[in-house]
Amino acid sequence: MLLVGRGIQGVGAGGINMLVDLIICDLVPLRDLGSKMGILFALMTIASAIGPLIGGALAEHGAWRWIFYLNLPIGASALLLLFIFLRVSHKPSLTPREQLRHIDLIGNTILIASTTLIQYALTYAGSRYAWNDPHTTIPLATGLTALLILFPLFERSSSSSPRLCPHPVIPPHVLGNRTSAAAFFVTFNHAVLAVWITYFFPLYFQAVLGATPQRSGVQLLPLVFVFPAVAAGVGVMIARTGRFRPAHFGGLAVLGVGVGCCSLLGGAGDGDALWIVLQMLVAAGLGAVMPALLPAVQAELRDADAAASTAAWAFVRSLGTVWGVAIPAAVFNNRFRELLDERVDIEPGARAALRGGSAYEHATKAFVESFQEEETRAQVVGLYADSLKRMWQIGVVFAGLSFIAVFFERPVLLRKELETEFGLERSEKGLKTAAVVSSQDEARMV
Repeated sequence: MLLVGRGIQGVGAGGINMLVDLIICDLVPLRDLGSKMGILFALMTIASAIGPLIGGALAEHGAWRWIFYLNLPIGASALLLLFIFLRVSHKPSLTPREQLRHIDLIGNTILIASTTLIQYALTYAGSRYAWNDPHTTIPLATGLTALLILFPLFERSSSSSPRLCPHPVIPPHVLGNRTSAAAFFVTFNHAVLAVWITYFFPLYFQAVLGATPQRSGVQLLPLVFVFPAVAAGVGVMIARTGRFRPAHFGGLAVLGVGVGCCSLLGGAGDGDALWIVLQMLVAAGLGAVMPALLPAVQAELRDADAAASTAAWAFVRSLGTVWGVAIPAAVFNNRFRELLDERVDIEPGARAALRGGSAYEHATKAFVESFQEEETRAQVVGLYADSLKRMWQIGVVFAGLSFIAVFFERPVLLRKELETEFGLERSEKGLKTAAVVSSQDEARMV
């Protein structure tokens, strides 16, 4: 039942994330998109931080079912607001049956199957199965082959075999320019690092500093406060200048330095000032890059491609969040295993409990305090602290590769005009905000 419920929840959450982005794209010009996305992700960051805080408190007091119950009034409130305020002016010219025919069933099947296989492999790799176990390698290799080779080949068949793929999920031209391709690469790495940071700072707080789940949520507040402030500020800057590359260069440089400096976190004796400053540094880097991602993807595309490019961007971002847990967890567990084998003085009971890739799942205050001897607890904390150092060092590579990718983006000036068939009604005057793409501009963009 839990798996079915979570699956349904995932379908809804995925659709909501993409539709929110798409609605904003259809309402504001590309020049103003950064400022609106900055506000959106600022709110999402605040909510993402409040969620674990509330969830940790509920789990700590044994009321974990309320983690799910709380979604009901929140979802109902959001649905009510949609009915009241969202009045779309676009009237579909296609019947429901014709709209269904526009769905790329084969492409979607390949996409869903490949990502499911990848997610399955990454979920159990390093914990239930080793990375070289067939239960990991076969679904991972099959999923990556389908996603990176089979899916692009099928989508490109829309030009040579239009009857087979008349309406591709991701039209090939969306990735056909170097600016969009580089921006997608940066988006993926940004999502990886965002999840990387938000997952492993709490692990550091609980396993190394000895914080409770609720306390670790409070300790994450520097990240929560800095990220939205920087994202909103950079979004305004993009709206005024029309340029997104400075945000990418500056944000990724700060992010790389911040992630690298996180390897300075050495153990239980770390002062509060150190982890607070480091959180603020990585939050500033993440926040500066975020509002410039989607504008960069769409900079060399026409407004008519907003839906396809936004959906592709949301997919790449979601895929990055999956790898954002798997990659650092693998690095962390592998380094932990190496250190456990090297340090022969580790107490046998602790060694047995931490074998088999279980260090990540045991990274809690309760587990560390389950050892009676203070020396054993210090050994376990040392293992966690030193394993986290290697993980942060690997994270610098992702920031560095993204920084290099920005050089491939063209210095495009974001346009101020919005030309789309969609918009919101102005009920007070009976007018509409929607504008229709002109044939002249469409010819120019093609």
